[in-house]
Amino acid sequence: MPERLWAPWRLEYIESADKATGCIFCTKPAENCDEEHLILCRSAHSYILLNKFPYSNGHLMVAPFKHSADMNDLDDAEMLDIQQMVRMSVNVLKGVYNPDGFNLGVNLGRVAGAGVEGHIHWHVVPRWSGDTNFMPVISDIRVIPDSLEATYKRLKEQYEVICGR
Repeated sequence: MPERLWAPWRLEYIESADKATGCIFCTKPAENCDEEHLILCRSAHSYILLNKFPYSNGHLMVAPFKHSADMNDLDDAEMLDIQQMVRMSVNVLKGVYNPDGFNLGVNLGRVAGAGVEGHIHWHVVPRWSGDTNFMPVISDIRVIPDSLEATYKRLKEQYEVICGR
C-alpha cells in the first residue's frame, strides 16, 4: 500500500486557479482585511504578504500597489520602496526564523514561472541547510512545518514593531 501525504490546503489552489477574477495583488489590499489576506506590512508604494501557497515557511511576496507586469512602469521611488520592503523582509525573517540563506526573485512572464502574470511581485523565500530533501525533487511536494496562521502571527509581531502598526 503506497504512503499518502495529505495536503488539503492545496485543493483551494487547484480549485481557484482558473476562477480568479481581477488581480489578487490589487483586490486584496483594497479590501483592508490584512489578516484575512495575510498582508503583513504596507508602505507608500508597496506591501508585504505571505504566499498562501508557499515553497517554505515564511515565503513572502512584496508587491507594488500599482498594477503592472513591467518593471519599467514603476518609477524610481516605487522601485526603491519595493527593494526596501524586500530588505526589511529578509531582516524580519532572519530575526524570527534564522534561515541559512534566501532565494529572492521576480518571475517575469508565464514561461518564467509567473503565477500572476499581470502584476509584478518579488518573492522572498527563506532557506535552511538540508531543506531541499527528496520531496521536491521526485514529486514536486514541499513540506511546510508550520501553519500559515502561526507564521502570520509570528511575523506580524515583528512587522508591527518596524512598520508601526
